[in-house]
Amino acid sequence: MAVPGWLERLRAARKTALVQDGKQKIHYLFEDGKEMAEEYEVKTGQLVSRKWREKNTLGGSGKWQVEVGEPTLPLLEALESELIKESSSNPIFMRKDTLTSFQWRIYNLPYPKEVYSVSMEKEQRCCVIRTTNKKYYKKFSIPDLDRYQLPLDAAALSFTHANNTLIITYQKPKEILAAEEELKKELKKIKATKNGDGDCKIQ
Repeated sequence: MAVPGWLERLRAARKTALVQDGKQKIHYLFEDGKEMAEEYEVKTGQLVSRKWREKNTLGGSGKWQVEVGEPTLPLLEALESELIKESSSNPIFMRKDTLTSFQWRIYNLPYPKEVYSVSMEKEQRCCVIRTTNKKYYKKFSIPDLDRYQLPLDAAALSFTHANNTLIITYQKPKEILAAEEELKKELKKIKATKNGDGDCKIQ
């Protein structure tokens, strides 16, 4: 069965945990040198962010790639975006999950809901956002389904639009909900340090 494959990788990874500002931060170091950092709300167990990092060609640590949560801007880019006012109106794509669904938000999309279509390309294992006015196009995958080797289900996909934001929701399949429960049990076994023990590599 495919599901335990990813769970076993998580179990086998070297893990450190830190509780800070109401969030549990987990750092995973896998056998192949890849790193994953996750943040959960302590009260709800809700995943707030997930990012990945792997070694670069010289063997050093590469940049963190955000999968879930707000993208982290380098300081220079942040300063530039403050100076260049036009950039603030560009669409911003980010993933913000709920306990029962994967969810993506695209901010700064002012067009009415009927302009958008969200579909699946099962062979390419991705979702596609299109607009009839040709103003926005985006392809994105659902890495969680790939890791658990689960098929894409068009019936699980829906979208809505409000306050210049397109919200796309994909209901988590039962296999992933069950695996997440197993992972929560696993994470409870880790002895978490409080507020800033230097052993945790999460940045």
